[in-house]
Amino acid sequence: MVASHLLRPLIAFLLVVTLLEFSGIDLWVADQLYHWSGDMWVWRDAWLTATLIHAGGRKLVAVLALTLLLLLVASYRLPSLRHFRSGLWYLLVTAVLSGLVINIGKRLTQIDCPWDLLRYGGTADYVRNFMSHAHTGGVGGCFPAGHSSAGYGWFGFYYFVRHYWPRWQWWALASVLLLGLVFGIGQQLRGAHFVSHDVWTLGLCWFIATTLALWWRRSMPLTTGTDG
Repeated sequence: MVASHLLRPLIAFLLVVTLLEFSGIDLWVADQLYHWSGDMWVWRDAWLTATLIHAGGRKLVAVLALTLLLLLVASYRLPSLRHFRSGLWYLLVTAVLSGLVINIGKRLTQIDCPWDLLRYGGTADYVRNFMSHAHTGGVGGCFPAGHSSAGYGWFGFYYFVRHYWPRWQWWALASVLLLGLVFGIGQQLRGAHFVSHDVWTLGLCWFIATTLALWWRRSMPLTTGTDG
């Protein structure tokens, strides 16, 4: 599991974020979306992206979190749920820690959103993710991507399903990836994030979930077959 779920993904992640940092892909994608929208962020306040995906996505995640909390409380009262208690705790800690790390990262980095940049009608100068952002003229707070973490922050669901119902693990992984992608692309269409912002969120959430899963595995070994 260490190789297949941690080391190989880490190598791939480092290669991808290095490519994004120095290739100009971020700007190229944002340029296409901006020009496609008539040199404005027409999707910024659109019902699909602002109301359904952004606001609706927050409500969906709140419902998921509340459901998880209720199941966790019920696991202390219902014998039928007792078997899932450690997994529910793992899932809760993973989701909360992922959200905390991403939000702390946004406060520490102070990286601007595309819609803040002069290039796209804002006031800030563009600089790469890991250059100084102290004097760009923007407001920052856009890196890593917060909204996609509402999807990727549930990577623990993959390990949860992998433990209890291993035949469904890939469906669980696909559902989390799809949720994160929808949230991320929706925000990119609005001008709120570059591609790299979402990739960093995906990577951080994956490594948090995987690291905690390794700890969980020590206390309750996963029931799947061999791992790399």
